[in-house]
Amino acid sequence: MSLENAPDEVKLAVDLIMLLENHDLSAETVLKALEIVRRDFEGKVRDDRPHPDPLP
Repeated sequence: MSLENAPDEVKLAVDLIMLLENHDLSAETVLKALEIVRRDFEGKVRDDRPHPDPLP
């Protein structure tokens, strides 16, 4: 199966899996790191949204 037509998130997931597997880390360490990354990106998504009460 080719990734050429896959959505960007699938391509990124495959790249991340390959990168993480090449570092020979435990699954527990990888999951902890991914949780940190998730929180960071969720903050970025939250910060990109307009503030509900914009200042004049």
